[in-house]
Amino acid sequence: MKVAPSQPTLLDEVRAAARQEQFLEVISAESARQRLAAHIDTTPMSAERVALASTLGRVLAVDILATVDAPPFDRSGVDGFAIRAADSLGASDQKPVRLKLNNEVLRCGVAPREDVAPGTATAIATGGVVPRGADAVVMIEWTELIESDDLAIDLSRAVNPGQFISYAGSDIARGETALRKGAKIGSRELGILAASGTAVVDVVRRPRVAVLSTGDELVAPGAPLRQGAVYDSNGAIVAAAVSEAGGDPQAFGIVGDDENALRDVLTTALSTCDMVVLSGGTSKGAGDLSYRVASTLGQPGVIVHGVALKPGKPLCIAVVDKKPLIILPGFPTSAIFTFHTFVAPIIRARAGLPPETAREVEATIPVRIASEMGREEFVMVALTEGESGLTAFPSNKGSGSVTTFSQSDGFLTIDALSTSLDAGARARVRLIDPDVRVPDLVIAGSHCVALDVLISALSQQGIVARSMAVGSQGGVTAARRGECDLAPIHLIDPQSGIYNQHLVTPGFTLVPGWRRMQGVVFRKDDPRFAGLSASEAVAAALADSSSVMVNRNAGAGTRILIDQALNGARPRGYGNQPKSHNAVAAAVAQRRADWGVAIEPVAQLYDLGFAPLAPEHYDFLLLDARRDRFAVRAFLKALRDPDVIAGIRARGMQVANDPVVG
Repeated sequence: MKVAPSQPTLLDEVRAAARQEQFLEVISAESARQRLAAHIDTTPMSAERVALASTLGRVLAVDILATVDAPPFDRSGVDGFAIRAADSLGASDQKPVRLKLNNEVLRCGVAPREDVAPGTATAIATGGVVPRGADAVVMIEWTELIESDDLAIDLSRAVNPGQFISYAGSDIARGETALRKGAKIGSRELGILAASGTAVVDVVRRPRVAVLSTGDELVAPGAPLRQGAVYDSNGAIVAAAVSEAGGDPQAFGIVGDDENALRDVLTTALSTCDMVVLSGGTSKGAGDLSYRVASTLGQPGVIVHGVALKPGKPLCIAVVDKKPLIILPGFPTSAIFTFHTFVAPIIRARAGLPPETAREVEATIPVRIASEMGREEFVMVALTEGESGLTAFPSNKGSGSVTTFSQSDGFLTIDALSTSLDAGARARVRLIDPDVRVPDLVIAGSHCVALDVLISALSQQGIVARSMAVGSQGGVTAARRGECDLAPIHLIDPQSGIYNQHLVTPGFTLVPGWRRMQGVVFRKDDPRFAGLSASEAVAAALADSSSVMVNRNAGAGTRILIDQALNGARPRGYGNQPKSHNAVAAAVAQRRADWGVAIEPVAQLYDLGFAPLAPEHYDFLLLDARRDRFAVRAFLKALRDPDVIAGIRARGMQVANDPVVG
């Protein structure tokens, strides 16, 4: 048998993939931290001198001693008159004391020319220099101006020595420590530095952190996206996280899967920066070469490859001449978690910042969360507040999701010795943002692009609404457990053929939403479906053994419609069950499938052919007990708003009748 010339290359690649290099040793996160700490310097960087205006957010490298008094002179705390306190003795409304006015007014920045002699007073503004001879200031409200040949005031209140005077150095005294080494400079600290006469400041140098991403599949944002490629989101995420942790990110861009090119870039990065963070190339696949290159760059090389974390197992840690080289997993959620677990603490320490303190809250877990024994697992959650307190909904998007972090409030930890967290269990949730705001309105169910119009309208009113895409059936379950205010649903009753009404039980109301036309989607250049009705298109697909469908997930309203159209048939692709209309359209557009069922607006987004099948009713199951909440009332009002309705229609939906809900 003759072997094609290209066959050996293909076989080599297959054999290489089969010989996947295993992780060196999967160890606990704590052991990984200890190994890293033993090989690197975690003391603050050296000092650098910067202008006062550039110090915000920086850390003081030295104690700051005041070089001048603040205030630098005795100054008035009110608008009034500088006097001798002894001259005010006995003054009252019934028997005022008259004092002659000196011939000057002491405004801010004006040096006094005359002393305050017995029986005299000098007009003074707030912040003015208290003149020689005066030992008190009387407020203008306690005086009456006497306009005669010699201007005078009648004083109706006695004052004590020192009244309304801020003495020189009473705020900051010359030689006093105004701020201490290690203080993080905020607006208050800037004010103290300025008041003490400091123009340049010695601060801890921010560690320079090289940031790069690896992989032939990566494309820079803004460039055309070819088939099989993804935009490099990790580069932007990691660079921003470096800044948040107190570092100075240095962008090294994207490096393809070329061992020599990667070695050259890493060598340059290590020579010019204090540490290197790259993402990708940590797993055990044949194409993952980052850890192999890292092991050749210097001593001690790779010290950790494989950590008992989920997400984050492929983490690789190398050290080259005491400089950390951290290779994060390529998937965004894994990369962010491992960054905050291993990289951020080092950056903070080197920037002179204290360890980050995290706020935790306790919440109920509404569903069972399975876990893999042997790995400590982090689960991203979104918080909602109901009658029984906080509930933490887990995100199911996986470690490849870019939005998991941004749409979550925090995360909970499942111990490495546990296999699950049961529904109803209480768990500690570590907040990503200590100032997290629990949403005013919780919407859980099927997502729709038109729902974003409503949520944006509420956002303009300052109402925080959280929409959790858990599917129609998941929304019904959440509503019945009291875990949401509204559940968007589109489930057809197989018996009656009516949408959603069969799900209304005592304590709930169905709020009409809008209609979405569903239909068979296909590529416009596919002659098998062009010009056919939906039923004809399905029949044509079933008659063609080469045709591949893309299905929908069980529990979705669309899945019920598909099964009705198939009438018991199970064509090729039936087991491919994505959870969204977009995923169906993408599969068809990218030729991974030939046909599926999706809504018309999504078909238009992907430039697909569309054969109408049936209008889908997208309505809201409202928990009656929540109807009077401010955010719920605002939602119902927005649903009737003409501008919102216009926006819903602009998204390709059909609003037959403007809903009227009291």
